[in-house]
Amino acid sequence: MRKDLVSEIAESTQLLRTAAKAADEKLGTDIIGLDVSSTLYITDAFLIVSADNERQIGSIIDAIEQEVQLVHDRTPLRREGRGGDWVLLDFGEIVVHVFSAEQREYYALERLWKDVPVIDLQLPEPGSDA
Repeated sequence: MRKDLVSEIAESTQLLRTAAKAADEKLGTDIIGLDVSSTLYITDAFLIVSADNERQIGSIIDAIEQEVQLVHDRTPLRREGRGGDWVLLDFGEIVVHVFSAEQREYYALERLWKDVPVIDLQLPEPGSDA
């Protein structure tokens, strides 16, 4: 693998982990990172998060935008589905999906992308104090 490709993947992973940590801190659930880089040329990874309601979706999205801006000096290239049951943030290398439980089940991205590797987000285990 080329050195620049390795560093690009590492950067995408750090961006993904920053977004995941922000979502976790706002009590997002079922947070998963998927490495879609080998099958989807337009992005490296998806972050998928569930939220209980529209207000929490907004809170998670705002926290992700703020933390990624603070840590990586990046803003989304695109934001879709403001409010409602599903919001997408496109940062280029990663795409963040925050869903209501119903919409997550309906779109079933994990099932659609079941053959891609799951990325270790390095989040604390649920119920731990870490």
